[in-house]
Amino acid sequence: MKTIISAVKLWGMRGEYKVAGGKLVAVDVDVIDGKLANVSVSGDFFLEPDEAIDDVNAALEGMSAESTAEEYAAAVEQATQNATLIGFTPDVVGIAVRRALGHAIAWHDLTFDVIHHEPMKPAMHVALDQVMIDSLAEGKREAALVIWEWDSPLVVIGSFQSVKNEIDFEALERHNMQVVRRITGGGAMFMEAGNCITYSLLVPTALVEGMSFERSYAYLDEWVIAALKKVGVNATYIPLNDIASDKGKIGGAAQKRFSNGMMVHHVTMSYDIDADKMLDVLRIGREKLSDKGTKSANKRVDPMRSQTGMAREAIIESFLETFAERYDTRKSDFTAEELAAAEKLVEEKFHNDEWTFKVP
Repeated sequence: MKTIISAVKLWGMRGEYKVAGGKLVAVDVDVIDGKLANVSVSGDFFLEPDEAIDDVNAALEGMSAESTAEEYAAAVEQATQNATLIGFTPDVVGIAVRRALGHAIAWHDLTFDVIHHEPMKPAMHVALDQVMIDSLAEGKREAALVIWEWDSPLVVIGSFQSVKNEIDFEALERHNMQVVRRITGGGAMFMEAGNCITYSLLVPTALVEGMSFERSYAYLDEWVIAALKKVGVNATYIPLNDIASDKGKIGGAAQKRFSNGMMVHHVTMSYDIDADKMLDVLRIGREKLSDKGTKSANKRVDPMRSQTGMAREAIIESFLETFAERYDTRKSDFTAEELAAAEKLVEEKFHNDEWTFKVP
C-alpha cells in the first residue's frame, strides 16, 4: 500500500469501485505536498448536467490526502446538490479516492487461501475465526475463504444473544447438542452435519474502507449471490445481513472488525434442516421458520436442496468455482500451528461457561 507523505509528489495514482448492480467509478489523482491534485473522476455512470463532473473534480482538488472516504463523499455531495447522479453515489467516489491513495484495497489486491478441511468439532471453526485473524495480522496469510465442515450437532449463538432466551436446555440435552457462543453478532445457527452451508471470509478491513456496514455486507456477499444464481437460486441481498430468494430467506451473514485491521465475515445458508428439532431446541425457532417461508413445523427448512435439486457437496464445489473465477485463489489448509491455537481456544474460551454465559 502507498504511504502519503507531505512535501512529496506522488503521480498517476488510480482507484476504482464497481457498484453492485450499478456502474464503475474511477479516480485518477496526483498528490502534491499532501494535497489532491489533477483529480479526474470517470466511469460508465450517468451525470446530469454534463458540467457537473467538473464540479466533482473541483470539489476534490486540494483536499488533504489523509481525508476519510466520508469527507471526500461529503465534498462531492455538496458539489452535486443540483445534479442528478445515476448508477453511482458520492460515497462511492470517496471509496475510489481512498483506493487510489492506497488507504483502501480491492478484491484483486488479495490472494485468498481457500480452505475446505475435513469435518471437525464445530467449536473449532468458531475458534479458528479468531485464530485466522491473527494469522492475517501477522502477515502469514493475505486473506482466506474457509468452508466449514463439522462432525457433531451444535447451536452457535451470536456474541450478544441471551442463552436462556435462545436455548431450551432440556431439548438441547435430549438431542445431544451443545451450545457455543461465537465472536460475531447476529442470530443462532442450528447446525447438524450436512444441514447448512457455512463459510468464513477473513480479509483486511481495508477491503471495506469507507463503506457503511450495510454496504459492506452487500459488497462481501456479491460473489455468493452470483454463486447461488449459478446453481439456479434467484438470490438477492436483503439489508442488513440476509440472503433470500423469491421463495423466502436462505441465510444470513455476520461480521466483526478487529483493532488489528482485520475482519471476519461469515455466512450460513440453510441446506436441509430438521425443522421440528430446531423448533424444539431454539426458543425463537418458530420466528426463524416464518422468515424462511416455512409454515409447518413438520416440514424441513430446505431452500437450497429443494431449489437446486443438487447435493450439498456439488453446491459447495460450484461456489468455490465461482469464487475462483472472480478472485485470485490458491488451495490451502490450516497449519498445525493454527489448529493447535484453535484447540487451546476451544478449551480456554469457547467451552468455558464464563464466555458462553456472558449474556445469561
